Amino acid sequence: MALAFDEFGRPFLILKEQEQKTRLRGLDAQKANISAGKAVARILRTSLGPKGMDKMLQSPDGDVTITNDGATILEQMDVDNQIAKLMVELSRSQDYEIGDGTTGVVVLAGALLEQAERLLERGVHPIRIAEGYESASRIAVDHLERVAHKFEFGLNNLEPLVQTCMTTLSSKIVNRCKCSLAEIAVKAVLSVADLERKDVNLDLIKVEGKVGGKLEDTELIYGILVDKDMSHPQMPKQIEDAKIAILTCPFEPPKPKTKHKVDIDTVEKFQTLRNQEQQYFDDMVQKCKDVGATLVICQWGFDDEANHLLMHRNLPAVRWVGGVELELIAIATGGRIVPRFQELTPDKLGKAGVVREKSFGTTKDRMLYIEHCANSRAVTIFIRGGNKMIIEETKRSLHDALCVARNLIRNNSIVYGGGSAEIACSIAVEAAADRHPGVEQYAIRAFADALDAVPMALAENSGLQPIETLSAVKSLQIKESNSHLGIDCNDVGTNNMREQNVFETLIGKQQQILLATQVVKMILKIDDVISPSDY
Repeated sequence: MALAFDEFGRPFLILKEQEQKTRLRGLDAQKANISAGKAVARILRTSLGPKGMDKMLQSPDGDVTITNDGATILEQMDVDNQIAKLMVELSRSQDYEIGDGTTGVVVLAGALLEQAERLLERGVHPIRIAEGYESASRIAVDHLERVAHKFEFGLNNLEPLVQTCMTTLSSKIVNRCKCSLAEIAVKAVLSVADLERKDVNLDLIKVEGKVGGKLEDTELIYGILVDKDMSHPQMPKQIEDAKIAILTCPFEPPKPKTKHKVDIDTVEKFQTLRNQEQQYFDDMVQKCKDVGATLVICQWGFDDEANHLLMHRNLPAVRWVGGVELELIAIATGGRIVPRFQELTPDKLGKAGVVREKSFGTTKDRMLYIEHCANSRAVTIFIRGGNKMIIEETKRSLHDALCVARNLIRNNSIVYGGGSAEIACSIAVEAAADRHPGVEQYAIRAFADALDAVPMALAENSGLQPIETLSAVKSLQIKESNSHLGIDCNDVGTNNMREQNVFETLIGKQQQILLATQVVKMILKIDDVISPSDY
């Protein structure tokens, strides 16, 4: 296979163990790569848009996931092909950077590969196709800037943000509650946003879920929700104006670090040891009382004796609270995490307006609400739902909505959805192709055709005639010079996405085009695939 000859005509091998490897070269390699990329895009194509279908994925250990989020589907699919893995990476990078549009970016990349395959069959060199795609992507991104709209929003005018989040949520299972969930997402983001720096720390938004209740019961808590209850059933269930001691040290006598053994041979010695232990517990509880704490939240557990003593001294306590939750409680209440009892001082206590324990349904499940905190910049979205799958999918949907709201605070430019932005870019790229002489012109036209794949998939998934619907909307856009016209997926009766309030973020759409083009260029440049053969 990789046989070469030296100057004396003797053959020698270049590849080590070449008989155990398979090799694809030239056009065959490119076609194999393209078909792998197209196969992945075909899976996600039916999940695009508000009428997109869901996928059911079963993991090896029997866990079932039902979702139409592109990044989640590809993450859970056990992809083996290297080019297919590139498509998975593409969706993941869109999710990490923007948080939304993970399905659209893969569909667009698949369409670009399909168009490239046709050009390769006509004998166009892959490098010329890649260069043409690069030029076309720049034209499309610049055109998006021109058709984008800036909108003003403030703490009193949330409507534009809510409308954009509703567009994101309309393609999810939770679309019947999209209005209330979009409002929750926007309020949560604005609670933690730094509007001067245009920055949002999503780590301050905790998303908790509990099976039971209905989706409409989902609520935004201006504080922290902890899936724990008071350590003793007789402790008070509600504490007003709580002063919280946040501890990472256990309520137990200190243990030497080295190996040790205590010999007790008389009753007196045992009594002394027991009294000493009780004194330790007494001192610990007294230290908390002395600094004015009315609630103790501890990272570790404590035994029944310490628990009884805390109850007896009227000091409510919560045990086994995780490290991440402790940090959020500290941020929200303005307290400090204390590693040793000796360091506990009044200024290290956190403050909360009310701490209450709430029970759910008939299961005796209890959770702790810490509300009206000193620093309200940490919030919790509490999701209710009929089963675990609904809650997990709602978490993923809300993540997308939170990311969209964050992106709009960073950059408040929007383009209109429903495929209208892609159609407008397609028309602009088609018009610009005439100005490019040479073979690149074919690639630029192919890019314009590939952009049409997104609105066509939207029409197809909505049960409309894809080609007929697309050509009607495209001709209307050209005739009226109106870039707001898109596919009427919800059968409202108007193609104007401005009237339908279907918005998408400008940076999300630009990122989609740039990422898809980059990946397709990388795939087109591969002309030799050497892989270990299957035994």
